[in-house]
Amino acid sequence: MTPGEFLDGLPEPRRSEIAQLDAVIRAAVPDLERVMQSGMLGYGPYRYRYATGREGDTCVIALASQKSYISLYVNSVEDDGYLPEKYADRFPRANIGRACMRVKRAADLDPGDLTELLRRAAAAPAAKI
Repeated sequence: MTPGEFLDGLPEPRRSEIAQLDAVIRAAVPDLERVMQSGMLGYGPYRYRYATGREGDTCVIALASQKSYISLYVNSVEDDGYLPEKYADRFPRANIGRACMRVKRAADLDPGDLTELLRRAAAAPAAKI
């Protein structure tokens, strides 16, 4: 499945919400390749490897349509902390975990703050997940 097919397959209003976030991500970090990975829109694919030797593939940024919310994964770290945690105070309407921001709609994420977070994520080291 291509990213376009993924978006086209979403029901409204979720399609518009995901498309809006996709546009913000693509404008903020145009150099990150957009791909499909694990059923999500991914940006900046990379391969990680743990000290144990276990390897996997993920993306610096990923966008997923869940049943009750939209998930935005930001897999970048600074000073041993995930960036979404560091920006938690800027996104009061988001439920934020280590690398995941969960929202009901795109408007729950301020575009300016989101752009800053995404650009910082693209420049920071990627997490090993």
